[in-house]
Amino acid sequence: MLFAVVDIETTGSYASGNGITEIAIVIHDGKKVIDFFESLVNPHVPIPFFIQRLTGINNDMVANAPAFREIAGQVNELLQDKVFVAHNVNFDYSFVKHQLKAAGFELDSRKLCTVRLARKVLPGMAGYSLGKLTHQLGIRHTEAHRAGGDALATAELLGIIIERDNGEAIKAMLKGRNRESYLPPHLPVSELDRLPSSPGVYYFQNAAGKTIYVGKAKNLHRRVKSHFSNNKPSRQKQDFIRETIRITYKQCATELMAEILESAEIRRLWPIHNRSQRGYLAQFALLTYEDQQGYMRFTIERNRTGYQALYTFNTVTEGERRIKELIDEYGLCPRLCNIACYTDNPEGCDCGTHLPPAAYNERVTNAVKTLKKSLPTFALVDKGLDDNEHSCILVMQGVLVGMGYLDYEKSELSNMETLQKNLEPLQDNDHIRNLIFRHATEFPEKCVMLANN
Repeated sequence: MLFAVVDIETTGSYASGNGITEIAIVIHDGKKVIDFFESLVNPHVPIPFFIQRLTGINNDMVANAPAFREIAGQVNELLQDKVFVAHNVNFDYSFVKHQLKAAGFELDSRKLCTVRLARKVLPGMAGYSLGKLTHQLGIRHTEAHRAGGDALATAELLGIIIERDNGEAIKAMLKGRNRESYLPPHLPVSELDRLPSSPGVYYFQNAAGKTIYVGKAKNLHRRVKSHFSNNKPSRQKQDFIRETIRITYKQCATELMAEILESAEIRRLWPIHNRSQRGYLAQFALLTYEDQQGYMRFTIERNRTGYQALYTFNTVTEGERRIKELIDEYGLCPRLCNIACYTDNPEGCDCGTHLPPAAYNERVTNAVKTLKKSLPTFALVDKGLDDNEHSCILVMQGVLVGMGYLDYEKSELSNMETLQKNLEPLQDNDHIRNLIFRHATEFPEKCVMLANN
């Protein structure tokens, strides 16, 4: 068996948006080096200054170097029929595969990660970075952070691992498409094994214990596995591989509950790699305020986080239509609702402008109560985590209150106080509200309408 020990230097952290500045390949037969290839590479993009400082490779050094496509045939030939080995293999493999594909070659090699192998074969080390391992094992490591020096050091590390392993760890990792070949180097495979094949929410955590990503899943095991098992050269995948060391989860009975919990958790934790729901708000909000004369007034404003909106919507027209319904029903003044008067005879209309503020404000207060009561109060009831319970999502006056599980002895939905005590409170938002109302419309048989208080 031959191994191709690879190390690269790059302009950034993910293959789809960055280039290779240097590559080294050490061909190793398990005992000794039998071939060596090294080349600077012109990435045809500027090298960031901090990477120049780290690697010592600057723009002048690569200006006359070959582009990757010029050495792609030689690289492809060296990698053929060999096991691709690297320290944190998925990073190097993603770049090389991406660059080879752009040059017309397809890389599909078995992989070995010397980080994961070292953890198995050399337990108890003070650290498993290449620098720490070479220092502890007495491996000669010249020119750190240069492709040639790192590749030769990794090849010597591989030789030590092979010598101490008796072939068992390597054999297991090379068996079929072993899961360990695609997982982050510091993530134990047991973290994946304990995930159930049911709906839920999963959390990727870094070395500091901070949640860096929250996701939902119909099948937790399959979805988490998919983050690492594909060959996407995306920034997100490389971030996950580099940073994730632990995965936790919360099981849910239904996909809807998983979607709701995901949204609530993203807004509670604001993980750095969750971007899809940031800033998600309905465009406009219906608000009330008191003017200098003491009159309560309706207004439509751009929605902002923290607003205590009476109602939210995505167009001004929708909001004005709702205000006009309240004007007509409660004799409110269009002008005091920040709407141009639309009656045929403004001078004779009974809009309440002749009333003192206290009397007029009573009309506005009643309109607000009606607006709130017009929003439905209901429970979405579905299957539970087992046969002895069912799930419940509670909405009061159009706002999510909480969700959870009730056993059949506690399923008296008419007792609102008891119901709320048995549900986990969740923070409502427009995204969650849209999910619930869309589901309720699609599955009306799951809705239990409850009286507004």
